[in-house]
Amino acid sequence: MQNKKNPCSLFISLLCLLFVGISMSAQAQNIESLLNAFNKQADAKNANQFFNELQKTEFLDEKIIFKQETPTDSLRQQVWYWAAEWFYDQHAYDEAERYGLKALPLIHPANDTRADCLNLMGLIYVRKGDFKQAADYAKQCLAVDMKSGDHDRISSSMNTVAGIYMAGYQAKEAEQYILQALEHAEKANNPARKAVLLGMASEIYHALGNDEKALPYAEQAYQIDSSLGRKQQAAIRLSQKASALLGLHCYKEAESTLREVIPALREAGDQHSMAIALNKLGMSLLSQKRQREAIPYYKEAAELFSKMGDLYNEIHSHRGLYESYWTLNPDSAKIELNRFDLLKDSLYTHATADALARYNAEFGNEQLQQENESERAAHRRSILIAAVLILLVAATAWYIVKKVQRRHRQHAQTLIREIEQLRKSISEKPTETSKQEDLPTEQAQIQEQTEEENVLPESPVSDDGRLFLMRVIDVVNTELPTGNYGVKQIAFELNMSESTFRRRLMETAGETPKSYISAIQMERAVTLLAEDPEMSIQKIATLCGFSETSSFTHAFKRVYACSPKQYREQLQGKP
Repeated sequence: MQNKKNPCSLFISLLCLLFVGISMSAQAQNIESLLNAFNKQADAKNANQFFNELQKTEFLDEKIIFKQETPTDSLRQQVWYWAAEWFYDQHAYDEAERYGLKALPLIHPANDTRADCLNLMGLIYVRKGDFKQAADYAKQCLAVDMKSGDHDRISSSMNTVAGIYMAGYQAKEAEQYILQALEHAEKANNPARKAVLLGMASEIYHALGNDEKALPYAEQAYQIDSSLGRKQQAAIRLSQKASALLGLHCYKEAESTLREVIPALREAGDQHSMAIALNKLGMSLLSQKRQREAIPYYKEAAELFSKMGDLYNEIHSHRGLYESYWTLNPDSAKIELNRFDLLKDSLYTHATADALARYNAEFGNEQLQQENESERAAHRRSILIAAVLILLVAATAWYIVKKVQRRHRQHAQTLIREIEQLRKSISEKPTETSKQEDLPTEQAQIQEQTEEENVLPESPVSDDGRLFLMRVIDVVNTELPTGNYGVKQIAFELNMSESTFRRRLMETAGETPKSYISAIQMERAVTLLAEDPEMSIQKIATLCGFSETSSFTHAFKRVYACSPKQYREQLQGKP
């Protein structure tokens, strides 16, 4: 008999999932709020509140409590290190990098936490695609752990180095590290660590084209994680098993495995591993000539990798889309091919090859030491050619980045001008005549942007919409000095739910809350800079809702291409 789902039961399950998602979002906002409070006042009370919240989310295994007399630098290095760990877990790699770099100088070289922080920095830079930096930190971490003699830590560091070699397309070099790491893991008697290393070994042998060897490594890793009750890790092992099955041309079995993996990773919130699995599922379908079915999986993977800044895996998504579209839609295929070519020519590949070649020499690669003069001459010629290619790619990348920045800046400034007009109309309603006078200039600006960037002008806002936006601007300006101007607070002041507020703002202004609030902050900043030449930049930053002047300056530069100080000097006519 077929087992049918009760509609009521299904509805309750969906509600539960929605509740969990909202709770996780609220927890993340709460942690960031506590972290901001600590950055303003680095004391034991704020540190303990931050760690207490981390433990509530089950991110920490043990409770961390500091005494009132704990030195400030000790508080900072612990809070900032764990903030980096937390942001890394949330896939917010830029924030993880920022806090990791703040924590590292404060950690004593003899402290085990230093090796942990070095290892974390290596992982962060792997996710960001900067493999030269990743290799530097991984090497430092391995050196610290080798001195400690701790087999568990040594195996972990070697696994990180192997992962970096894998990302740098040097699987043969990765193999020797992972085999050594497995030996240390056996001595450490840590099954959880062994499962991770077995999973990495499976990926390495898959990259080497030895999938008959890769498959049993993945299956052994899956058995260990399953026995330990580690559902998320077990799903990742199944994903690694699917890679080996794809290499062995067992496409149906790989598809079946991945359809089990993806929901488990989605439920666990592991977007990065899920995106990798989506790529693999697209590949299995494409290999079965089911191109139309493969497209949505590749698309979702590409979007996720783009948001996370994972250039390496995003390339594979666009290649899959190109191959899927080839017989279905040649125009779409061409677009995806162009995206693929642009991404694969980025500079990080060259940086990786250079960094890893250096590590080969340092770890005793005799072949490099025994080169004859003719080989050295060929190497120099290769470097010269590579340098020319890098310059060409760098110039192209620079042009693209500048074009994107200019487009963002133009959009932000247009939005700020609209907010300025709306804010003024809160106390002084503009006449129809004044609107007509302003219109030609705005049309000219919109037309110029449309010609340069192919962006269509937005439709006019209704009177009800203008009133709603005026209320939003008023509430945000009131709350900015208090620092309490998040979506939750604004929605509360407007007597709306958060979801209703987000939807209404998107429908009215075509902007997310984050973009619109940022524009309000910048509009207020330029107003204060113009109205009070004596007010300090620090005070203006605070009045605009920034806890740190450096963050304010960075945000201001993104919009106006100059610092607040330079902007004020331009207003005053200074050279």
